[in-house]
Amino acid sequence: MTDIPREPGDEDAVLAAELALGLLGAEATRAAERRAADDPGFRSAVIAWREHFATLAGEVAPVAPPAGLARRIEARLFGAGPRRRAGGWFSGLAIGLAAGALAAAALIFALIPPPAAAVLTAEIAAPDRSLVIDARLDGGEIALARLSGAAPPGRVLELWLVDESSAPVSLGVLPAEAEARLALPEALDASLAEGLVLAISEEPPGGSPTGRRTGALLATGAITKAVPKE
Repeated sequence: MTDIPREPGDEDAVLAAELALGLLGAEATRAAERRAADDPGFRSAVIAWREHFATLAGEVAPVAPPAGLARRIEARLFGAGPRRRAGGWFSGLAIGLAAGALAAAALIFALIPPPAAAVLTAEIAAPDRSLVIDARLDGGEIALARLSGAAPPGRVLELWLVDESSAPVSLGVLPAEAEARLALPEALDASLAEGLVLAISEEPPGGSPTGRRTGALLATGAITKAVPKE
C-alpha cells in the first residue's frame, strides 16, 4: 500500500484526504480531480487515502437503525403521506455515515502531531551552587553538563542514585570534561522515576573503593519530569 502523507500542516495531504472522502464541493472536486490527473504525486496520495479509508470502513459492522426511525424522518422531511420504502437506502445511509465518521476521525488524528514526551531531568547542585550539574535521563543513558565547579585536587566526582528504600547506587565517575554521557544498567534504567535523588560525592581516583560513598557529599538534586519544547 502506498505510504500516506502525515505531516501536520501538509495542505496537499489534507486536500487528497478530503477528495478521497468526498468532502469537497463540486467545483473544488473538479479542480482536485484535474490535479490528480496531471500530478502523479498528488494522485498517489489520493489513492493511498482511499485505500486507507476503505480498510477502516471494512472494519465497521453494519448497524440497523431503530424501528420506525426512517418513517419519522420521512414525515419530518416530506410531511404525512403514503409510506415509502426507505429501509434499504436508510440502512445503507446509516452504515455509510458511520464509516465516514470513523474515516474522518482517523484523518484528524493522523494529521495531529503527537504530544511531546516527558523526560526525566535533574539539577544536581551544591547548597551554595559552587557545583552545578544538569542531568537528563534518556534512552538508557544519562547526559551530564557541568555548569560550574570541579572535583577537588587529586579527587574525582562520582554520581550516585539515592533511593530511601535501599543503599545508594553508583552510576559512575564523571570525566574531567564538562559534558559527558554515562550508560545506565538496564535494570537500573527501568527503575528510575520522578522523586528519586541524584547526588555527587568527591572520591579517590577511580571512584569509591567500597561501592559506597567515602568522600564528602558535594551536591544533590531530585529527579523531575520535564516536557521538551517543540
